[in-house]
Amino acid sequence: MKLSINRAPAGAGSVPRRLVRTLRVVWHILRGLLILRIAFPRMPAAARRAAVRRWSRRLLRILGARVRLEGPPLQAGGAVLILNHTSWLDVYAVLATRYVRFVAKSEIRSWPLIGLLAAGAGTLFMERGRGRHAHRTNDSIAAALRGGQTVAVFPEGTTSDGDVLLPFHAALFQPAVDAGAAVQPLALRYLDGAGVPTRCAAYVGEISLVASLWRIVGQRGLIIEIHVMEPIAAAGRDRRELARRCEEAIAGALGVEVPKRRAPRTPHGPPAAAP
Repeated sequence: MKLSINRAPAGAGSVPRRLVRTLRVVWHILRGLLILRIAFPRMPAAARRAAVRRWSRRLLRILGARVRLEGPPLQAGGAVLILNHTSWLDVYAVLATRYVRFVAKSEIRSWPLIGLLAAGAGTLFMERGRGRHAHRTNDSIAAALRGGQTVAVFPEGTTSDGDVLLPFHAALFQPAVDAGAAVQPLALRYLDGAGVPTRCAAYVGEISLVASLWRIVGQRGLIIEIHVMEPIAAAGRDRRELARRCEEAIAGALGVEVPKRRAPRTPHGPPAAAP
């Protein structure tokens, strides 16, 4: 099933309105960096979490966006939230609802301004293609889960335009298995003011962060819909089974096809059946 998504015209929204919103976002980011540098070192952990949530909510208000949660409550501490990934805005939509620690690729740390904010919010960075570093990151995630923290993961490993779901990397589910934590699938999509899915927030291809922001501030009445599903216990399941069950749950909520997996090769003979 193909999800029909509205392609908003590049010129949607008046230029003065977009400029005002963009300047307000830049000021809000700079203010966030000042808070990180000056106030955070003196704040207890609970106050830091509350500050991150307030900052994220304020960012959404400036952008004219609102979060719409559907489904059962989000799991409390010691759980892994599994989300599909469309935009850099995904992170702040979740943080506006609940403080969690995100797992992100290490490249985000070097993004202008956003990278500093991500690091200050407690993001766990993972270097792709480095097995030893990945093991250390998994250990850190498992330790956070055992400590009662909630961790959020984008197992696709990259963003899509919202009308497909990419195969999940099963290795990212290993910390949940190691810690015996529940995983909770969340399907996230962007809707315009009329409730029609839109690509305005999609951060894909060669689009820059500035160009992405310009598109978002031109959208009126942006809704970030987060469909929460029942948690899945990791006990007694391996990471591939968890990945597949989350793929099926999120694909079903989005109304898209479950990703097709390439069958692994056996040492001799044709590819084996995919797990």
